[in-house]
Amino acid sequence: MIWKYTAKNRILFKNNMLHLFLFPLLAGAFLLFILSGCSGSGSGTSAGAENGTLVIGLTDGEGDFFRYEVDLIELTLTKQNGAVVNVLPVRTRVDFSQYVDMTEFLTAATVPTGRYVKATLKLDYQNAEIWAENAWGDSIRVTEIEDEDGSQITELEVSVHLEGRNSLFIAPGIPAHLTLDFNLRATNHVDFSNPANPVLTVKPCLLADVNLENPKIHRLRGPLKQVNLAEETFRLIIRPFIHLLTGGDERFGTLKVVTDAETYYEINGVAYKGVQGLEMLDQQQVLTAVVVIGDLNIVSRQFEARQVYAGSSVPGGALDVVTGNVVSRLGNQLTVRGATLIRAQGSVVFNDEVIIQIGDNTTVTRQLSIDPFGINDISVGQRIMVFGEIDEADETVLDATEGYVRMLLTSLKGVVVSVNGSVIVNLSAIDGRNPDLFDFTGTGVDRDNDADPTNYDIDPGSLVTSGLATGTPVRIRGFVTPFGHPEDQADFEANTLINVAEVKGLMIVNWHPPASDAINNLSRSGFELNLEDVGHFHHLIRAGVAIDLKQLGQTPFIEPEGDGSGLFQIVQNHRRQFFFTFEGFVEELSERLANNAEVTHIIAAGYFNDTNALLSSDFMIVGLK
Repeated sequence: MIWKYTAKNRILFKNNMLHLFLFPLLAGAFLLFILSGCSGSGSGTSAGAENGTLVIGLTDGEGDFFRYEVDLIELTLTKQNGAVVNVLPVRTRVDFSQYVDMTEFLTAATVPTGRYVKATLKLDYQNAEIWAENAWGDSIRVTEIEDEDGSQITELEVSVHLEGRNSLFIAPGIPAHLTLDFNLRATNHVDFSNPANPVLTVKPCLLADVNLENPKIHRLRGPLKQVNLAEETFRLIIRPFIHLLTGGDERFGTLKVVTDAETYYEINGVAYKGVQGLEMLDQQQVLTAVVVIGDLNIVSRQFEARQVYAGSSVPGGALDVVTGNVVSRLGNQLTVRGATLIRAQGSVVFNDEVIIQIGDNTTVTRQLSIDPFGINDISVGQRIMVFGEIDEADETVLDATEGYVRMLLTSLKGVVVSVNGSVIVNLSAIDGRNPDLFDFTGTGVDRDNDADPTNYDIDPGSLVTSGLATGTPVRIRGFVTPFGHPEDQADFEANTLINVAEVKGLMIVNWHPPASDAINNLSRSGFELNLEDVGHFHHLIRAGVAIDLKQLGQTPFIEPEGDGSGLFQIVQNHRRQFFFTFEGFVEELSERLANNAEVTHIIAAGYFNDTNALLSSDFMIVGLK
């Protein structure tokens, strides 16, 4: 890496880690905040005066994928002096599609102290299992995986540079946290021109940002290490992703979990809340399988549990488990699409459709509640986790008549039709699925009151609905109301409601082949994007909601945010130049374009004005050839 400082306060260095065919699109690596209560062994060294602890999580942005399973080979950090530290203890299988709405803890690694300037992720696609949705809503296995130039991908190595305001410092006694975000929609495109043999184009990259504006909930999984009733805490041995939740191997480190009176528990199929749940957890054997859903608290510097699942309430125990969305219901038969099947012995199978049999002896619970529920509470659209016994002759049928169903938080996307007490939404997706795939027959008390996805009735409860004008894009999480609900009951009870227009977004556009006229009217005030000959990527993503820039009906314009300060980059010939003012960035960019440089891609983060297609950005990368 070569460093050079100029009068324009910019940094120029050579990036040796990317291949010629790669350029920075998004995956996103968000440097979060300090996290206490963790210990790590990921680097193979013990914490001391020359070491610190880094807790690493992995998340994803939503895409049209129902399984995106690849191997994570390495995760390395590069110090300012060039030293490289591998923080991934073992090769790890990851299904990125499972982490759209949450971040999963990967490891708590002990690493040498110092300033780190780069993180590098290596992925192996040779044994990838990827299923994408085609235009008819069917899940199709994708085996042809290529880069932008059409070359077959086996392994990918991508890096994020941690410079300026995004610097990562490791110090003794001050645990830090790094989250990597692999955005499926932003970095992957499936071409279904040949329906029998679709082609996936992958263009991953990592970004870094110290500003956590819309944090996701976090998931921690692993065997129970100890419970401290006096402190109302417990500690888990980290076991990420699909690693078996057994044994005392601490190579991924351990993490302390803080609980309170509002923490919900489900232990061996029984619901508890508060200290009663912690006491029941304390009665479980050491190394009992546990899964925790919670939040990183930026003020108290700790991981706080919202939900705790233990024992047989965790997939991989004595029962087979199916997770997916109910797309239709006929009596006590549920049809689930996008189903992931976890067998009792621990194997994971993807079946696009599974039939679930429920009955009077089926136990029903709901996330974030200890209230009693029954099978009539399970309706079309609801995301569920079902514990039962799979038919050995047919893995598409699960008997849960003596098992139990957990109703999970369900995600909706759409645009507001009207607001009058309830919020009426024209749905565009239910947990990423096209609403046309759902048969809403029977959801209402009669046919006239069945749910209508084009006028879906949302009960906002106490949530604020001001600012939700007609046409506002929204993202909602909550629960579907009971099957056969009465006329005066909404179709859905909202737990959270996000006005997407108020969320910071990420704009990603690429040109293939590179274009000399991709940028127009370049000045200190900003520039226009010419989308006439764009490649596969031409979207703005906000809170998981993607907008196709080519369908806006007007030319997108990017301007500097506020006083023009920020982090702006030009990447050309494997060299990356940083600017901390938009003015200096524009001056250099204008000069290079005048010298016949062509634009390969643009990545910009900021707030987007839907009315005039204006993005105000303080972070931008322009790739040139």
